[in-house]
Amino acid sequence: MNRFFLGAVATLLIFAAGQASAIQRGDPQRGEDLAEACMACHSADAVRNNPEWPRLHGQYHEYLVHALRAYKSGDRENALMQQQVQGLSLQDKRDLAAWFSQQDGELYVPRRR
Repeated sequence: MNRFFLGAVATLLIFAAGQASAIQRGDPQRGEDLAEACMACHSADAVRNNPEWPRLHGQYHEYLVHALRAYKSGDRENALMQQQVQGLSLQDKRDLAAWFSQQDGELYVPRRR
C-alpha cells in the first residue's frame, strides 16, 4: 500500500508540473484570438518590416513576455504600447507570446470561427 501511495503522489506531481509548464508557456490558440488587436500595427503580413512597428512573428517567447511586462510597468516607454497592454494579465502575455513565437513569418490567415 505504501508503494501505491508513493506512486500516486509521484504521478500527481508529474502531472502538476506538466500543467504548470503549459501555463507558463501560454496557450497559442488563445494567443491567436488576443493577437487580432496587435495586427493593426504589427500586421498580418509577417514579412513587412516597418521599424516603427517591429515584426513579432517568430520572436522568442521569453523576449515577448518580457517586452510586454516592461511596457505595462513603464520600464519600456511607448505611449501606444503602454495603453495597449494595460488590460493584459500575465497569462494573456504568455498566450500572445506563445502564438507569435510559433509563427514562421508567412502571411497570417485568421482561423474561421
